[in-house]
Amino acid sequence: MRILAIDQGTSGTKAIVVEDGSVVSLAEVAVHPSYPEPGAVEQDPHELLDSVLSAGRQALAAAGGIADAVALANQGETVLAWDPNSGRPLSPAIVWQDSRAQSICDELSDHADFVSARTGLVLDPYFSAPKAAWLRRHHTTEGVVTTSDSWLVHQLTGEFVTDVATASRSLLLDLDAVAWDPELLNLFGLAAEQLPTLVSNDEVVGATSAFGAEAPLAGLVVDQQAALLAEACLQPGNTKCTYGTGAFLLSNTGQIATRSQHGLTSSVAWRTRYGTQYCLDGQVFTAASAVQWMVEIGLLDDVRALDSAAAPESGDVRFVPALAGLAAPWWRSGARGTFVGLSLATTRGQLVRAVIEGLAATIAALVAVVADDTGTRPTTLRVDGGLTHSRVLMQAQADILQVPIEVYPSAHATALGAAALATVAVAPKATLAEALSPWSPVTVYEPRWSTDRAVDFMAKWRTVADRVAEDHA
Repeated sequence: MRILAIDQGTSGTKAIVVEDGSVVSLAEVAVHPSYPEPGAVEQDPHELLDSVLSAGRQALAAAGGIADAVALANQGETVLAWDPNSGRPLSPAIVWQDSRAQSICDELSDHADFVSARTGLVLDPYFSAPKAAWLRRHHTTEGVVTTSDSWLVHQLTGEFVTDVATASRSLLLDLDAVAWDPELLNLFGLAAEQLPTLVSNDEVVGATSAFGAEAPLAGLVVDQQAALLAEACLQPGNTKCTYGTGAFLLSNTGQIATRSQHGLTSSVAWRTRYGTQYCLDGQVFTAASAVQWMVEIGLLDDVRALDSAAAPESGDVRFVPALAGLAAPWWRSGARGTFVGLSLATTRGQLVRAVIEGLAATIAALVAVVADDTGTRPTTLRVDGGLTHSRVLMQAQADILQVPIEVYPSAHATALGAAALATVAVAPKATLAEALSPWSPVTVYEPRWSTDRAVDFMAKWRTVADRVAEDHA
């Protein structure tokens, strides 16, 4: 079985060809978000499509040009308006990091509890519906407004669909019924919108010849849920974190759509012929982008110098990585990155170390919330993404979290998860476990800090983070 799996992400598109569980070819094409005003993050839809086509064709050509199926993973909450007849984009793609829809959320604040209960999500501009409503007000009322996956699938197959995992990130889906919700659509002023058909993650949605010989398109899925699957987080309590542009913690909750009491979001992990599984998740909006920010302001000479630039200790310096706002458990889109504890003795290396520890502490705060919501604290954390190459960050994560960190051996977790779903789609007897590529951690980081030290650090860091959130309440 040969699968072309495409991961269309924020800063680039990756395509791999997977054959019998092994990656046989890879291609990557960069995409370039723009920042036209404070809080705005946009992408050119044409560049997104071109990156998908180019990466997919390059990877497939390198593998011999034939695929049994094509899988597509997507960014999740990025939206755009487009003409369903011609496929022509009618707006920029409004990226998941864009916070301009805060005004929409503010208008609906009285309905926040209802929205959370119905969707499992928090009323926040991070999600799709506020972005769609904002786009309708400020760009165009023509065509349809959908997440980017629907537009890409239409370009590839002519179909008008989205998968249920992606839809569960929209604020428009009844999480328990796994269906579009008329009350939510009306609340966001989107009742008149033409909506894509909801499909399962192991469903063949059409055929495409965009990459060569015609092949079925299947395995549609949002990126983070794909990584959760790839890392074999198949049982309740299994937890992973992806360290990419942002950092994304997901914990499998089984067939129960747990409603968080502490600001995490609950979503469909995947729906297949074997049933629907759910997950709790929390986000850090800036991870690799925080490292890139350090390069741009001169704290780092190069992203590859992260470990060598970090001081052995941060001293009294603490950093809250709210460079694009705070997500769970605070949900303050207006919060901004903050250093505290600076003195004339503070060094550049201590600032770098403080950023690293701030990222790790934010993930630790999310894990604590998972434990509160589910009654079970994860005993290990599986991790993937580019920043897992930082030994300093991974050791800090183990120290602060006080559990072993298991590093996934592939840089392609999202694409591999999508490939597994496509395999199940075209091989009716295959189970999810059978479709996954077997793996063992490439590195395991054990905690070196004492429990007392970790507790003390988190108490002090959390005081700073809560103060940042309160200042932007």
